[in-house]
Amino acid sequence: MGLDNVAVHWPRTGRFYDPVAPAEFVDFGEIVDLPRISAPTAALAELIAKTGTVRATAYTELVDLLLGLEGVLYATDAAAEDEDPVIDPDGCGWIADGIERFVAGHRQHGETVTFESVSAVLRELLGDGRLAEQQLRWLDGRLDGLRDESGEPPQWNFTCAELGVLAAFYRRCADRGFAVYAESAAPRRATHS
Repeated sequence: MGLDNVAVHWPRTGRFYDPVAPAEFVDFGEIVDLPRISAPTAALAELIAKTGTVRATAYTELVDLLLGLEGVLYATDAAAEDEDPVIDPDGCGWIADGIERFVAGHRQHGETVTFESVSAVLRELLGDGRLAEQQLRWLDGRLDGLRDESGEPPQWNFTCAELGVLAAFYRRCADRGFAVYAESAAPRRATHS
């Protein structure tokens, strides 16, 4: 099974995290009706509107690259500390910030987001930094690490609009004080005793 990122109430109210009601995301359904919206963007928006969930598997490598860490959407830092795999509201804001900045920087490269365009945008962003040479070497290593054994890059085919919807999910969670639970199935509801 793939990775789901499920909006949950923060902090938890019992032994389990209580999923946020989909009504908190119902306005994402309006995206589906926009003209010229891609099928993947519409599907993501519709899933968020109906369930308060993102099927995050397809985005993990890209988000890890953009944010410079491993396992961001899996909440591996929390899991490594024997905590629940949860991204707190501040973490959701950090994820949204990173994706939003990337999308803004990508606009001049067009709407389609590929491995090559991601590389170009990140090179531009890092090339202006204080430690540009060091950061570009780090980027080259990360990009090479994403290639398969025959040297082929990942076949990413996202749109800026799709990544904008993804960022909006994490932004909504951050702004409303929700966390995101990372798992293969929706978290169990808290039991009130």
